[in-house]
Amino acid sequence: MKEYKVLTQKDKWFSGKFDPEMLEKAINAYAQQGWCVSAAATASFPGLLGGNREEMVVILEREI
Repeated sequence: MKEYKVLTQKDKWFSGKFDPEMLEKAINAYAQQGWCVSAAATASFPGLLGGNREEMVVILEREI
């Protein structure tokens, strides 16, 4: 059986600001807990002032 975790730019790791170095640290920290990256994508969401905003989404997976 597997379980999944979704990591986004709003995750505690990023403090509201996306940083590739922090993403690497987050993935490595989760890897120590048995998680591995299953997929990554950019999602588009409606913005506050019209238009869309892009947000990174990483799906982690591990055996339970």
